[in-house]
Amino acid sequence: MKEVPMRYVKSNQTGIVLFVVLSFLLQQSWILPLLLLIQVVGLLTEGKYNVFVLIAKRFITNPGTEMQAVELQRFNNVLAIIFLTLSILFYSLGLTIIGTVFALMLLIAAGVALLGYCIGCTIYFQYKQLRAKYRT
Repeated sequence: MKEVPMRYVKSNQTGIVLFVVLSFLLQQSWILPLLLLIQVVGLLTEGKYNVFVLIAKRFITNPGTEMQAVELQRFNNVLAIIFLTLSILFYSLGLTIIGTVFALMLLIAAGVALLGYCIGCTIYFQYKQLRAKYRT
């Protein structure tokens, strides 16, 4: 199974948190499409061109031994893209409260993941359990 160093995963999560917090502090929702672009490029290139990972690689000389499955990383990345897309969509429709809610959900998920609990991982596990249940 292909894996990604957790230090790179955490650098992406840190980037997400910083960009969302920055968009809130500056009250500039245009920062979110930039974050979306970073996440989409990261997803399409399997993390090779994720700006946050590229920056982390310049400073992290030893990626460590703790890893995360690429499949799980991809799932979490898709969740981030969905939350960002919905947030941007609602902001563009003038529904700022709903846009803010989706941005906050992403911020909470990434923030809690940095603290050690991966909400996306829990959702992924439940999804896999559900799929296995209906396959038998």
